[in-house]
Amino acid sequence: MSSVGGPSSESEDDQVTADPTVREALAAAARRSAVGHVAPGEAPTSGALLEAMGGVRGLVESILPGLAFLVIFTITQELVASVVAPVVVALGFVAVRLATRTPVSSALVGVVGVALSAGLALFTGRAEDNFLLGFVINAVFLVAIVVSVIARRPLVGLIAALLVPTAADWREDKAKFRVALIATVLWAGLFSVRLGIELPLYFAEATQALATMKLLLGVPLYAGVLWVTWLLMRTAYGRTTTE
Repeated sequence: MSSVGGPSSESEDDQVTADPTVREALAAAARRSAVGHVAPGEAPTSGALLEAMGGVRGLVESILPGLAFLVIFTITQELVASVVAPVVVALGFVAVRLATRTPVSSALVGVVGVALSAGLALFTGRAEDNFLLGFVINAVFLVAIVVSVIARRPLVGLIAALLVPTAADWREDKAKFRVALIATVLWAGLFSVRLGIELPLYFAEATQALATMKLLLGVPLYAGVLWVTWLLMRTAYGRTTTE
């Protein structure tokens, strides 16, 4: 594998981004990612972080279905009611967005995810299988991040380069590359922590504890990692704004 910033690595990047249409598609995907909401070089604020997480509505839509499962399962210990309630809540979010004429794409994705999770649990008859889809998603993200680090193309750096012109030299600039690598490893840590804590609870059939940890390791951990990523990127990528 070539060294960071070597001639062969530049040609590979040129091949990937030579087609403007491909680059625009990649940039659009980058903007939708978690890191895509982080503006390199800008000082993070609590308001900007909240906006990056979808605002108050986005937080409610992320938390309430899982909370509904936990509360109902704790009270009733009934599988059907516990997994159907989050679907009803997610459908309610879609209805509200339609009524207020706001974009429904994120709410629809939420409905699909919650419905698939409920379907798995109902099919197997095991409440803890409501969390299987989440395990798969976390594992896929973790594998993608690990591969990007091994290939010396940490995902945070790739996303930053697509979003900000001044970040294009991130692999030639040692400080920028180091920040991108650290931030990417941090995201790998997020998914590793989730899997490392939740999977043992799943195999132990500790459904209530699993649902609780799912909530605690969801939005709060995500917000923390996003905030630290923002601070890290500002240390290196912000230098170009004053040079």
